[in-house]
Amino acid sequence: MNPTSSSNCLSPAAAILRHAVLLVTGALTLVPFVWMLSLSIKAPGEIFRASFSFWPAQFYGVENYTKALTKAPLLRYMGNGLIVCALVLALQIIVCAPCAYALAKLRFHGRDLLFGMVLISLLLPYQVLSLPLFILGYQIGILDTYAALVFPYVVSPFGIFLFRQFFKTIPDDVVHAARLDGLSELAIVWRIMVPMALPAIIAFSIFSVVSHWNDLFWPLIAVRSENMMPPPLGIMAFRNEEAGNDYGPLMAAATLVVLPLIIAFIVAQKWFVEGLTGGAVK
Repeated sequence: MNPTSSSNCLSPAAAILRHAVLLVTGALTLVPFVWMLSLSIKAPGEIFRASFSFWPAQFYGVENYTKALTKAPLLRYMGNGLIVCALVLALQIIVCAPCAYALAKLRFHGRDLLFGMVLISLLLPYQVLSLPLFILGYQIGILDTYAALVFPYVVSPFGIFLFRQFFKTIPDDVVHAARLDGLSELAIVWRIMVPMALPAIIAFSIFSVVSHWNDLFWPLIAVRSENMMPPPLGIMAFRNEEAGNDYGPLMAAATLVVLPLIIAFIVAQKWFVEGLTGGAVK
């Protein structure tokens, strides 16, 4: 039998299995979100019923979402998260793009060693550095400020790696032509490389925003005042002080916090996939 024909015979079954695995995995991933949304529109008496139904017998969504928005400064928490994520992302791009360009297109002694250090830093959990960062933040007096929430993440090893891989796919002739036109290395980065790497930047932006929007560990260490809390820490404070065991408003607050991330991903999913696969060419 021809091996090619046998593989073609197996391909429909393999495709069905592949899609089945993807559907089951996607369903398992969505279950917590569906459960959260269901609890956010239920009355307190329905939340702990033994039988599950997505749609409540008594719609309590208006009360839960109103309480989530009025009993705690949820919009303030989300505003803090927006400011922190925007500052972190902007600074990461400003720092990571030139570093990635140097590792991808410039030749200098120790370049491979530096790239190896970037790869090693990807293996280190950032919790390892939390104590020295806390001491440093205390000594320079930035704790309980936006600076305390931003400065540990300015240098992103993942951003350097992702941009470097994408920059490697851009032909060297483009860089040589820009140099012949009299552009400096920094001008090449911002006027040529970054616009051409827009899919990678969008993909990295989604990773960065989701990571820092959902970050609880470092804000729990660096922030004390309520008006500086980002969304996860604010929801925890809301849980302890206002909501208590009233899980309806708590799930409503969690839904409102997650909603911007879902919308952002749906809008940018095309560029997200392109940015992740573009750097895999080399």
